[in-house]
Amino acid sequence: MQGSAFNALLGKSSMPAKVLTPTRNGRPDIALTEALGKVSPDKQAKIKAQSQDFEALFLNSMFSQMTSGVKGDGPFGDTTGTGVWRSMLTDEYSKSFAKAGGVGISNEVYRTLILQQAGATQ
Repeated sequence: MQGSAFNALLGKSSMPAKVLTPTRNGRPDIALTEALGKVSPDKQAKIKAQSQDFEALFLNSMFSQMTSGVKGDGPFGDTTGTGVWRSMLTDEYSKSFAKAGGVGISNEVYRTLILQQAGATQ
């Protein structure tokens, strides 16, 4: 393999990277695009992580409520160590769901925080 075929396999391209425009309800989100230009990349990454953490907290609460009444055999049985194990399991589930995209809460939290930060820098 030579040239562009090899570079394509490595993820390298001579073509310029496509710039992704944030969308909201299928339309370009002009307000967010402008705000992202005013907020530093480090701050954006921090806000993204905080947004995901917030969504994970919400999902953890939801999963905890879903499994609180489950009794019986197996991993959700009613033994002495089950409560601790179940809380750790729901915590990991919530982090995993939030990292994979969640239910959309983190996107809205991220958008709101970015717009607030951009407004504060003006």
